[in-house]
Amino acid sequence: MEQTVETINHIIRTRRAIFPPNYIQKEIPQEVLDNILENAHYAPTHKRTEPWRFIVFRGQEKLQHLASFFMERYRNNTPAESFSQARYEAAGEKILKSACVIAINVELHPNDLPEWEETAAVACAVQNMWLTATAYGIGSYWSSPAVLKELGEYLELPEGQKCLGLYYLGYHDGVEPPMRRNGKIEDKITWA
Repeated sequence: MEQTVETINHIIRTRRAIFPPNYIQKEIPQEVLDNILENAHYAPTHKRTEPWRFIVFRGQEKLQHLASFFMERYRNNTPAESFSQARYEAAGEKILKSACVIAINVELHPNDLPEWEETAAVACAVQNMWLTATAYGIGSYWSSPAVLKELGEYLELPEGQKCLGLYYLGYHDGVEPPMRRNGKIEDKITWA
């Protein structure tokens, strides 16, 4: 049992956001992605609604398609005099540097639960994915772009679902990001 506690403590405490510029060109095996997603499915969920819904973009063609959404959005929302080819290309760069991008969506059950509970369950699912990716040596991070409503429309989410962001994954160059500088836990606890 002690080994299990040490292992989970290590994974939790070394989990970091590792961004696409640090990713290397290496495909994530299907069985690894399956395990990451399966562990997401073990997140806590009130009334067993299991509100997490994921759309996985993998492979150059699918990633290019998703990147094109952001690139074309930039083109369509930028006045011609302000348009920059470099910014246009940068709009899809994070996606194209990733081995996999997962759209994180929530399926709401407004007659059963408040939205915040369903969102919290999805966040727990993402944490499970993040910890699993860390254990595999895969970098990842969750981004919530300002265009979530438009992204949901692009993804053609059914009624009752909302997009909560994109989860980027990729093997990385091995450069560890700096250790987190969390404040003291004692400052955040009141014993009643």
